[in-house]
Amino acid sequence: MVFDVSVALTWVLFLALFPIAFFWLRRAWRIVVQRDFSEVALKRGELPANPQKFAPYAAAINLVCGGVVVAVIGGVVLGYLDYESWSATAGVTIWCKFLADFILSRHAHPIALKKAARPEETGGPSR
Repeated sequence: MVFDVSVALTWVLFLALFPIAFFWLRRAWRIVVQRDFSEVALKRGELPANPQKFAPYAAAINLVCGGVVVAVIGGVVLGYLDYESWSATAGVTIWCKFLADFILSRHAHPIALKKAARPEETGGPSR
């Protein structure tokens, strides 16, 4: 094996899977066991109006994606997965996790359109 850029990037991806799995599984643990909803469906750092409503979905996303990454790590260490399989699985899992979190945060923070104020609300003349 010749050490080149692709081998270095492969090692970076594989070694990055360890902290990724740790943080995702820790976040699921915090949501499910510790009932800490401080990282559920954040949008620009703000929680939704009812984070308990979206906590099961955030926990499921983190638990499933963290479990897949742990399975990929185990498959690589035990020699069950070749390079194409584990790198594709890890990459798709990372992207799906980011997209699922983005979709959940946008669903938890709906766009509120401002309505025109009625004359009664502004103190104007009533009819």
